[in-house]
Amino acid sequence: MPHPRVPPLLTAAAAAACLILCACGSGSSDSASTDAGSSAASSIAGGANSSTSSTSSSSSSGSGSGSASSSSSGSSSSSSGSAVSGVAPSGSSAAVQLAAKLGKPNRLLLGLGAQSGASTPAAVLSQNLKVDIDEIYLGGLGAGDWTTWNSPAGAIVGIFSAGAESLGAVPMFTLYQMAAIGDGNLSGLNSSSWMASYWGHVKLMFQGIAAFGKPTLVNLEPDFWGYAQNLATNGDPTKLFAYVNSNPDCATLSNDIVGVAGCLIAMARKYAPLAYVGFPPSDWSGDQPSVIAFMNAIGAQHADFITAQTLDRDAGCYEADAVASGCNPQHVTVWYLDETNTTTPNYTQYLASMQNYHTGIGGLPLIFWQTPMGVPSSTPGGSAFHFRDNHVHYFLTHASELTAVGGLAVVFGTGNDFQTNITTDGGQFQSLSGAYLAAPATLR
Repeated sequence: MPHPRVPPLLTAAAAAACLILCACGSGSSDSASTDAGSSAASSIAGGANSSTSSTSSSSSSGSGSGSASSSSSGSSSSSSGSAVSGVAPSGSSAAVQLAAKLGKPNRLLLGLGAQSGASTPAAVLSQNLKVDIDEIYLGGLGAGDWTTWNSPAGAIVGIFSAGAESLGAVPMFTLYQMAAIGDGNLSGLNSSSWMASYWGHVKLMFQGIAAFGKPTLVNLEPDFWGYAQNLATNGDPTKLFAYVNSNPDCATLSNDIVGVAGCLIAMARKYAPLAYVGFPPSDWSGDQPSVIAFMNAIGAQHADFITAQTLDRDAGCYEADAVASGCNPQHVTVWYLDETNTTTPNYTQYLASMQNYHTGIGGLPLIFWQTPMGVPSSTPGGSAFHFRDNHVHYFLTHASELTAVGGLAVVFGTGNDFQTNITTDGGQFQSLSGAYLAAPATLR
């Protein structure tokens, strides 16, 4: 079951300096999303004409002013159909460089993740969408984990990658194995056999990416780093034990959380040079300066990007306290950000907090991830598959505000069952993404 999402942290100093940290909380990356990965795997496998079998579980996964104008999203960037050389201009930003490595245009990239039971490939094709990134979870460790979804073991990596490529998209994998024994349960770190299995799966994933042979994104263990920060003595990642150097690929690394992060990066570099990896800060684990310090302590600045987690479920789902839809925040808070940026919380505050991650963690580019797909409404709440939210509207009509804070891409997707998705949004994503791509925001 999804874990209740922890509310954003809000520092209410001067309005210009006020920060709202709306990354996904302890419920942003849950077992339901792993189920969605299995379901999506089946869909992609069929689309790729694979002869292998795939297990499929129940479908589940897991925004400016009131006007529709968007002077900020216009730019001199080439359109999505422009030729891409794969070579970034000399002296260009980290975002521009990574876009070039991915073979993508010099503009804010758009991606899709799990769609709450809907088929992403089918929706992309039927709505004639342009997507730059196609994302799936690789979750579990043990019976029914991602390595068992197809045959031979781990074949889903190649199957999904081929499916993403057929859509013109870069595949993105969200590695979510650390939660296999329970959300926030880190006891596996102390088990040599559990960690041996963990590292074996990591190796299998990167080997599959290498076999694909093309640029791929990997989002490393959402929420885990937040739990580790909370559990480690004084938030010191060297004070939390984990079996690392028993893995031959990481024999020189320390048996702690620093070693875990370092080993993930080292294995990516060794086995899949075209894999670009990123860590997701968990802002619910402490104040933002402490989170940034923790991420730097584990070596996140040596990765390729930062996963900027947004609000994994629609704001309206939390407003409705929709327990059946996986949204029971158990806190009184404001989830729906003000698009006019005149009241708190708002998007100016949110983006300022995301810029802090960009500048504080190695100047790495941001990939806004698991961004909800609800439609704006003046009425709080909503119903299953039709909860309100305004991230799609704001992000796609103010795209240059995202690139201004270090943004490289936005991946839109549902973090749980029953959320508004690409097939229930009344054509919002189709319309706004098309308008954005006609006048895209250049990366900075």
